[in-house]
Amino acid sequence: MEAVTYSNFRQNLKSVMRRVNDDAERLIVTSNDGSNIVVMSQDDYNSWQETLYLMSSEANRERLNRSIQSLENGGGVVRELNEVKDD
Repeated sequence: MEAVTYSNFRQNLKSVMRRVNDDAERLIVTSNDGSNIVVMSQDDYNSWQETLYLMSSEANRERLNRSIQSLENGGGVVRELNEVKDD
């Protein structure tokens, strides 16, 4: 994860925000007093929140882990999706 100073972040806000969004990278913004922050895209944040929610229940966590193991061991069915065209 890259780190930039608060001053650099402030001076280049538009380009830094674009890079964080385009590259799906998180960025540490450092300050002199040690109260650093992390900047991330809203899509990444939403994804993290969804993962936290899904993993918050032990029963759901176990079910997801079993499903992952099944897929890794050749389980599951590959299906072709039909493209929906807008008129």
